[in-house]
Amino acid sequence: MISIAKKEFHQFFSSLTGYITIILFLLVNVLYLFVLKDNNIFDFGYATLSSFFDLAPWIFIFLIPALAMRSFADEFKTGTFETLQTRPLTNWQIVAGKYAAMLAVIIIALIPTFLYIITIRSLSSTGDIDGGAIAGSYIGLFLLAAVFAAISTWCSSLTSNAIIAFLLSAFACLILYFGFGAISKLPVFTGNADYYIEMLGIDFHYQSISRGVVDSRDVIYFFSIIFLFLFATQKNLNKK
Repeated sequence: MISIAKKEFHQFFSSLTGYITIILFLLVNVLYLFVLKDNNIFDFGYATLSSFFDLAPWIFIFLIPALAMRSFADEFKTGTFETLQTRPLTNWQIVAGKYAAMLAVIIIALIPTFLYIITIRSLSSTGDIDGGAIAGSYIGLFLLAAVFAAISTWCSSLTSNAIIAFLLSAFACLILYFGFGAISKLPVFTGNADYYIEMLGIDFHYQSISRGVVDSRDVIYFFSIIFLFLFATQKNLNKK
């Protein structure tokens, strides 16, 4: 598993694509937080990173599928998956290795955003910020990214075309993040099952953790979704 993770990690940074992807992620956040009119923290008037944590899921919906679209699709297309099968590794170890590499890339992309905390603290009139809420939001953001990575890995295992894998992943992440919340707002569910339907969506649990309270129910939800999609990926590989 470790060998697969190292291979995937080095492959991601073996070209400019990996660096450009992370730079674009950081650039979009900086523009939104500090430059764009009416959205930046200077116009908002409060030393808070809420805008960043509201924007990041939207970026991840497209960024993470772009990272994961080639994980299995290219292996199937080039025929290297058959070669991979000859190694003393189980399909579960292959899936876990590729998934671990994606998590490592996500962490590297998030680390530079810690500079936003220093910036916000320096801009605060009291020199203090809500550290608990920010810590909870970062935990929620990482778990959200981990779920998107699991979904994208599964989508990549469905096809040998990386573009199709990207489109499937982005659509699946979008639906699972916003879909249940949108369905819960339909008049037929209002005041009846709307709360329970909303609970099925990723957004509900992400917003819950972002308040600064890490509830075990939210953590269990995220880990359950991750396991479900990684297990489905492993089953797809068994069929191959």
